[in-house]
Amino acid sequence: MGLATFKDLVIDAGDAARLGRFWADLLGRRLRRQRGGDAEIRGTRPQDTIWVNRVAEPKTVKHRVHLDVYVRSLADVEALGATVLRPRGDDRTWTVMADVEGGEFCAFLKDVPPDDRLPGLVIDSADPVAQAEWWANVFDGTVTHHLPGWSAVDEVADMPIGTFDFVKVAEPKTVKNRIHWDVTGAVDPLVEAGATVLRAAGRGLGWSVLADPEGNEFCVFRPR
Repeated sequence: MGLATFKDLVIDAGDAARLGRFWADLLGRRLRRQRGGDAEIRGTRPQDTIWVNRVAEPKTVKHRVHLDVYVRSLADVEALGATVLRPRGDDRTWTVMADVEGGEFCAFLKDVPPDDRLPGLVIDSADPVAQAEWWANVFDGTVTHHLPGWSAVDEVADMPIGTFDFVKVAEPKTVKNRIHWDVTGAVDPLVEAGATVLRAAGRGLGWSVLADPEGNEFCVFRPR
């Protein structure tokens, strides 16, 4: 039994309608704009929802959390407004690209991309082994440690992304992540497991904002 269940994926944006349109088209999903400037991306299942939230702060550093995406061709992705940052090569099977707001993601070529085009959510980590084990405990998932320097968590209930992939990097976390995930659960058990409360629910806020042991923000919603 895990401490929480996966709820939603959330992407920060300077222009939620523009960034939401890019990701909706890339993933083959529907975009719905909301009052106030936010947007939501909808798939065929409730768990496919991605919230795109408008924020005031601009992107200033490399995404510490990014998405892996299956695509048919790089030209298709560039036609949506993306740019190539680092071509694939002998040492990697993916192309590093940037979305219309400069957010990094990795594109994997597939002749026929599956309906679920998100094989992985990738989190930069100082200690990927410890991070993967912590989140596997939270979600009651299965953890696999790979060499060199990355660990994966899969079999996470209700998560529309294949795996959580934690990869080792040298640089520390310096700013709030522009991609995060929401969970459903209780705050106290997560804190007892090592999370930190950044902002408690209340005063008009219907959820609590926590950080994992390496400072990655996530939002906790009470079960209905």
